[in-house]
Amino acid sequence: MPLTRIEPFLLANLAQIGSGLNRPECVLAAQDGAIYTGDWTHGIARIAPDGTTGPAVEADVIGQGFRPNGIAMTADGDFLFANMSRVGGVWRVGRQGEVKPFATEMDSQPIPPTNFVLVDGDRAWITISSTTRNHDHFTAEANTGKILLVQDGNITLAADGLNWTNELRISPDGRYLFVNETFACRTTRYEVAAGGKLTNPIQLIYPEDTYPDGMAFDVEGGLWIACVISNRLIRVEPDLSWRVLFEDADRTELETTASAYSRGCLTWDQISQSRGSRVSNLSSIAFGGADLKTIYLGGLGIGAVQMLQSPVAGVPMAHWR
Repeated sequence: MPLTRIEPFLLANLAQIGSGLNRPECVLAAQDGAIYTGDWTHGIARIAPDGTTGPAVEADVIGQGFRPNGIAMTADGDFLFANMSRVGGVWRVGRQGEVKPFATEMDSQPIPPTNFVLVDGDRAWITISSTTRNHDHFTAEANTGKILLVQDGNITLAADGLNWTNELRISPDGRYLFVNETFACRTTRYEVAAGGKLTNPIQLIYPEDTYPDGMAFDVEGGLWIACVISNRLIRVEPDLSWRVLFEDADRTELETTASAYSRGCLTWDQISQSRGSRVSNLSSIAFGGADLKTIYLGGLGIGAVQMLQSPVAGVPMAHWR
């Protein structure tokens, strides 16, 4: 089946939902029309279909010192969240009740701050961006990122030596795991073998001003990727070719940032100040709506979730099923 030719989106196509969000880095769309996102005020925020925004859980996640980044929903409606605070690990919290450990130790050692968690049937995948998060600069040489697998009550190392490991997804046919290595400007595809073993990595390399972060699949096998700094949305096709479908960046600022990155002196201050005309540091993408054709975009520097209408439906996440 030929892939749908998607025309680039315009700034005028953007709408938004929700308000008062604090760093909505990771966005989930639910089947009932609600949107959930990690939030450093509410812990986990819920945006109702009418845009009303508030906490999704009763627990005081932020007051307890947690900093949710990536979030996932379990089959029974609880949330898992990757914790970026010093405590690290991945934690579980229900709509009511307390925060409980989900994956906090491996081989009797504490799991450091984590970036993302994905529920994949009866297993879960976790990314650790870097085990040296106290570094001053973001470069392609900081290869201490990891992927962990939680399966049958065991936590194992699935992949190592990655660069600022960010969101990951399993392809709709279950054959591949795709993971974004943000500050190496690449997406890596693994084959998923028996038992969740990752083999035969292939790297898709982008230009040095493309920093892939969040991702989501559409029903045609296209992988949509939201890029921080450049506020770029790209679609990777099954043959690993790709196109830019949206961008909102100050070109001079983007060139300055890319130059700092190439010289090994890119700092968080530079990243956090990156601004487009409407969005800032896009970091997450989710398909939702009744027909799964609404694209929801989260970002580090915006207080609402952005929306676009896609001509192609997304693949429903595990919590829809």
